[in-house]
Amino acid sequence: MALYSEKVMDHFRNPRNVGVIEDADGVGEVGNAKCGDIMKMYLKIEDGIVKDVKFETFGCGSAIASSSMATELIKGKPVEEARQLTNQAVAEALDGLPDYKMHCSVLAQEAIEAALKDYESKKEE
Repeated sequence: MALYSEKVMDHFRNPRNVGVIEDADGVGEVGNAKCGDIMKMYLKIEDGIVKDVKFETFGCGSAIASSSMATELIKGKPVEEARQLTNQAVAEALDGLPDYKMHCSVLAQEAIEAALKDYESKKEE
């Protein structure tokens, strides 16, 4: 059996939504000291909808694929729906990740949570 699914390989080779949103409404950055992966998520939110999302990831193929898939899963969705994204949903959308790479999907979830928290804190100001 192949180590990675075709979806993981596709999102690694052809990541979606890579880049920076200069005037982002929310930015979240997380990292995993053990593996060295770093993810940064940028959100553009209009009328409670995630209108645009971009990411920068320094890490392995699973980290890049997880970031890419996570952005696809929340783009165009209401903020409340984006907030409910789980690492399990990211992994399932990628047709699975090896157990020792599940932390990559956790990082993607945490990066989105951090960006949403940043968005909320800016909204309160």
